[in-house]
Amino acid sequence: MQFVPGVAQGVARRSLIAALSLAALLAALGATLVAAPAASAKVLPGGISARSGLEAEIPESTEEVPSVETETGETGEIEGEVVQAGKAALIGGRAIAPLNAPPMVKRVIAAANHIRLTPYVWGGGHGRWISSGYDCSGAVSYALHGGKLLTTPLTSGSLETFGEAGPGKWITIYANASHAYMVVAGLRFDTAGDESGTGPRWHPTTAAAAAGRYIVRHPVGY
Repeated sequence: MQFVPGVAQGVARRSLIAALSLAALLAALGATLVAAPAASAKVLPGGISARSGLEAEIPESTEEVPSVETETGETGEIEGEVVQAGKAALIGGRAIAPLNAPPMVKRVIAAANHIRLTPYVWGGGHGRWISSGYDCSGAVSYALHGGKLLTTPLTSGSLETFGEAGPGKWITIYANASHAYMVVAGLRFDTAGDESGTGPRWHPTTAAAAAGRYIVRHPVGY
């Protein structure tokens, strides 16, 4: 066949256009296939793809958690918040600490409960912590020792300088040269106020049962 220059150039031009069109089509098809998986992947909060395996790195919620109410309807104590001291319940002569009482106060109440049925013994609780009976200051010292606030028993006169001056938020000690008692979470722990011969007992009233002027003290921080 005789070579015709014009026809050959036209055929070459058409072949080049077809090749370029096919390349463009293949490129578009490839982009569609690559984008499809990404579009189907679920994106979780924080911009982490569910297909990436990094769900554990999702930031925790910053929503405020509401306070939890106790059985009595009181809200739980929050660090740094000023919480009003609750009042202990008196059931069958035994004090039940309020739910919002600090652990130390609960230990003081538990220790006082432990000796609440012992008789009055003059000097009891001063020679050693475990005694067959307790006097006024011996009973107060025993309860404070249970809360880890004392390492050795104190006489009523020595309790006049215990801790800090004035009433406490949870515990208030009343002392003079001849008698001592304390009020814990609104209940009086005292050897006076019952029939003669009884020992340390809980009382629902906070007023002194024994006459006299008292120095008022409280444990530091309570």
